[in-house]
Amino acid sequence: MRRYELMLLFRPDLEDDKLQSAVEKVTRAIVNAGGALTKVSPWGKRRLAYDIQHFREASYFLLHFDIAPSAIRDLERGLLISEEVLRHLVTVLEDRGELSEEELPPAAVPAAVREGGEAEAEAAEEPTAEEPTAEEPTAEEPRSTSPVEA
Repeated sequence: MRRYELMLLFRPDLEDDKLQSAVEKVTRAIVNAGGALTKVSPWGKRRLAYDIQHFREASYFLLHFDIAPSAIRDLERGLLISEEVLRHLVTVLEDRGELSEEELPPAAVPAAVREGGEAEAEAAEEPTAEEPTAEEPTAEEPRSTSPVEA
């Protein structure tokens, strides 16, 4: 179970009883999918930044809930079909602290750290005296001369 936040924008022309029934329909869908509501916050009517379906304002509701990630797709499908909902946004609320190296995905950990430790990672970053750097030509590679130098 993960904690999610759902922002709902309802049509402004809905009466109070229809607005409450639309919110109850969404909360019932969350509970029926095995979720648990944590918080329901009505934000009231607010002006939109741009027109959505020819409406200049919408009734906002913010819901916090816990549910299995697999149930989110069905919940969003129902919200897209609903005529009362102008827009919705589901976000995951992450309350995790710092992740250790074991919890990081493999792409986030440098290859040298994954294979042998931090000492090798530092050694790989600094070129040694025996190895020529990309800026210095080796004895086998003659310096390129430009037509001006010749």
